[in-house]
Amino acid sequence: MYPLDDTPFVHVEHRRNGTARTLASDVEVADGFLSKSLGLMFRRKIRDDYGLVFEFDSPDRRSLHMMFVPFPIDALWLVGEEVTKKKRLRGWVGIGFGLADRIVELPAGAADDVERGDTVRLVE
Repeated sequence: MYPLDDTPFVHVEHRRNGTARTLASDVEVADGFLSKSLGLMFRRKIRDDYGLVFEFDSPDRRSLHMMFVPFPIDALWLVGEEVTKKKRLRGWVGIGFGLADRIVELPAGAADDVERGDTVRLVE
């Protein structure tokens, strides 16, 4: 989905061994207090090409919960562009912790071939 205003089109790209592939082409960035607090809560579903990216100022131990999220997701914790952790979180009860200055949430299965140490980045 391309934006109608001057906002650049952003997608989430996975790179390993010189090969790149798009993990999400419909990307939302949670950079404010409210958007970070709500995350995916109260949504019934997300599209297969959707990604929610949480931006933080510096690397720290970051947590995710799935309270009020009724579907599973793949979560990636990143420092810079390097994946430090990947976890599938179950709907309603999933919880995860990892070192990150950026977290990417994707539909379950979207990050199946992503491994710790791979590169994941936002591309305009």
